[in-house]
Amino acid sequence: MRLSTVILPIYRWHEQGRKVWRRAEELGFHTAYTYDHLSWRSFRDGPWFGAVPTLTAAAAATERIRLGTLVTSPNFRHPVTLAKELITLDDVSGGRLTLGIGAGGVGYDATALGQVAWTPRERADRFGEFVTVLDRLLTEPVVSQEGEFYSAHEVRNIPGCTQRPRLPFAVAATGPRGLRLAARYGQAWVTYGDPKGPADVPVDKCPEVVSRQYDQLEIACAEIERDPGELDRVLLTGSTAERPLESLDAFVDFAGRYAEVGITEIVLHWPVPDSVYAADEKVFERIATEAPAQLS
Repeated sequence: MRLSTVILPIYRWHEQGRKVWRRAEELGFHTAYTYDHLSWRSFRDGPWFGAVPTLTAAAAATERIRLGTLVTSPNFRHPVTLAKELITLDDVSGGRLTLGIGAGGVGYDATALGQVAWTPRERADRFGEFVTVLDRLLTEPVVSQEGEFYSAHEVRNIPGCTQRPRLPFAVAATGPRGLRLAARYGQAWVTYGDPKGPADVPVDKCPEVVSRQYDQLEIACAEIERDPGELDRVLLTGSTAERPLESLDAFVDFAGRYAEVGITEIVLHWPVPDSVYAADEKVFERIATEAPAQLS
C-alpha cells in the first residue's frame, strides 16, 4: 500500500508553497498531486494558483517524489496545448509526472469559459475523445486527427515524454464508460468512492462501493484481454463520511479495509486549517511516516 497526498494550489510559492511540497517529499509520500481547477468550491474566493506552473515549481524544488494532477479534465483544457505542457513538465521533473485525468464536473470550471455546462453524456463523450487524442499526442511525433470535439493538425511533440512510451495516466472513473477508458489507456485507476456524496453511503458500506467499481474495471479489462493487475488502484479520500485522519490507528484500520478490496494507493489531502480538509497536522505526519510499515 502506497501513501500519497494532494496539495491544494492555494499557497504563495515563496511564502509557503515551496516548504509544503518539500515537506511532502521529506515525509516519504509516493506522489504529491494537486487539483487542476480554475477555482474550487469553498476555496473559490481565496488564493488559487494554476496546476501546471505549481507542479513545475515543485519539480524544481524536489528530487524524488512523483508529481501529478488529480485531476485534469476537458472542462477548460484542449489536448493539443495540454500535451505540450505535459511533455515539458515531464522533462523538467526528470520523468516524475503522472497525469490524473477525469471527465470533469458541473462546478465553476464547467462554465468559466462562457459555455453552458455540458450534460453528463456530453462530458463522457468529450472525455472519451479527449483521452484518445491526448494518448496519440504523447506517443507519436506528429499527429493529425479530426474529431467531433477535438482536432489536431500536423501537431509535433518532439522529443516526446521523458517516460516511455508516455507519462502514465491515472484515469478517474466510477461509471462504465470511464472504467473502459481506464482499462484501455490507464496505468492507474482513481476512485473517490460513491459519486452520490458522503451522506448517501454508511461508513461501513463505503469499501463495498469501491469493490463493486473494481469488479466493473475487471470486466472492462477482460473485454480487451488486459490483466487488471497491471493497473494501480488509487483511492482519493475526503468524499465519504469516513474519518481516517482522526488517529494513526483509525487510518491503519481504514487503509486495511481498502487494501482488502484491491486498493494499492491512498491519497490524503494535505491539511488546510478552517476548511473541509482541516486535520491535526501531527497526526497527519504520524500517518505519513508510521502507517506504511504497518500496512506492508
